[in-house]
Amino acid sequence: QVQLVESGGGSVQSGGSLRLSCVASGYTATTYSMGWFRLAPGKEREGIALIDHFGGTDYADSVKGRFTVSQDNAKNTLYLQMNTLKPEDTAMYYCAADPNRFFSASSTPRFRHWGQGTQVTVSS
Repeated sequence: QVQLVESGGGSVQSGGSLRLSCVASGYTATTYSMGWFRLAPGKEREGIALIDHFGGTDYADSVKGRFTVSQDNAKNTLYLQMNTLKPEDTAMYYCAADPNRFFSASSTPRFRHWGQGTQVTVSS
């Protein structure tokens, strides 16, 4: 059974940084596409970062240049380094995984497996 457990969310001031982690179990991360999406009140789910089977990455324009997705295959852990955070980044952040290969960060909300989410709040 695939399980994804996120951590690392919290409250930070505008311009600050956070690193989210997602520990995966029940499958081999190197054979899955993995990524992050977020959900803010009153908004639709937004796919923000993806890393594919071969380490290729893609980002939403809203986070490009500020966020970095990476993974540690030995630890089966996915990361999202978030720098220069803005109040509009406030949302619940979800780790997602899918056995198919995807190329666009926008696809992550449709992935087969999600975690429980971790809240990120950025104050101005």
